[in-house]
Amino acid sequence: MVAAFTGIVALSGCQDPLLAPDEPRSQYDRYDAVRDQRAASTYTDEFGFKRPNIRGRLGAKE
Repeated sequence: MVAAFTGIVALSGCQDPLLAPDEPRSQYDRYDAVRDQRAASTYTDEFGFKRPNIRGRLGAKE
């Protein structure tokens, strides 16, 4: 039972991402992309790891 559950969990982690990097994220994303104001999808943190830029993509513009 535990082995079956572990196998299902391990296999479910190998799926495609929910949002592709080239798909529009909002109704204003195309407008931002044309004007070269689109927020980056990832950033590098202080330890050198790539992290998703959730706040930059969903937050208010400056």
